[in-house]
Amino acid sequence: MAGSAEHPLTLVVVGPMAAGKTSVGRRVARTLEVPFIDTDKRIAAAHGPIPELFEAHGEAHFRELEREAVAGALAEGGVVSLGGGAVTDAGTRTLLSGHPVVYLTVTAAAVAARITGGGRPLLAGEDPVARWEEIFQARRGLYEEVADLTVDTSKRPMRKIADEIAQWRKEQE
Repeated sequence: MAGSAEHPLTLVVVGPMAAGKTSVGRRVARTLEVPFIDTDKRIAAAHGPIPELFEAHGEAHFRELEREAVAGALAEGGVVSLGGGAVTDAGTRTLLSGHPVVYLTVTAAAVAARITGGGRPLLAGEDPVARWEEIFQARRGLYEEVADLTVDTSKRPMRKIADEIAQWRKEQE
């Protein structure tokens, strides 16, 4: 199922913060027997913690680093999980065309239970769920624009969601 050397199997996972991109993506990669690449983790490993990158250099600089990370990951192949805001960059959206993209969506109620703890610089402040909702609504159309498949992760087991996505991806071959 791994594709060929020139054309490795790819699957891109997009969606808002706390939609389950990493947990679902990992499971899908395991099922498809391909690598799992989290572009946020790659950026942090190469350039330092994302909250510090935002603070020191701003969002525009971060989006450039992110676009480079996405391009590299797509060239390698596998299941590629993008940060929640990656779709806001037109260059990144262009990179996604030609690759199967799964958009994981989630309700604000489900997110409330998932976003405890730090590490999400855009959600800092008094009401993180309201901030999440605001960011999600601003990006929703971009997720829909790049998506080939949309899956809600609010109430179903991640394992079942991952199995469905892996099956869908196999059918794309």
